[in-house]
Amino acid sequence: MKIEHVAIWCNCLETMKLFYQRYFDAKCSDIYINPEKKFSSYFLTLPDGPRIELMNMDSFQVLPADPYIQFTGLAHIAFSLGSEEKVNQMTERFTADGFKLLDGPRWTGDGYYESVILDPEGNRLELTV
Repeated sequence: MKIEHVAIWCNCLETMKLFYQRYFDAKCSDIYINPEKKFSSYFLTLPDGPRIELMNMDSFQVLPADPYIQFTGLAHIAFSLGSEEKVNQMTERFTADGFKLLDGPRWTGDGYYESVILDPEGNRLELTV
């Protein structure tokens, strides 16, 4: 058994699609549009694993924008980069490109080397070994 995909509601599908393509080398499907439901989505396939579905629909609700407040539901998506060096490099790349760093890079008490950044719409992304 494996996770097939994770779905993310988005304000701007194009911005999010470009982000995941640029930083995670995701390959993107053609856009799917359901005009009746005013729903559209892309499926992004990561090089070595599951997919991410980016979705937009006129009727979804936006959570408050404070990244330090936690809510029930999906907390973060963790990306295994393979080494401490790659975690450090990606963290530096994200911060140099203006993305918010919430934590790290650091060793956690439960043995993970990680940093946490926000994607363009404020979703938490954990970068780990």
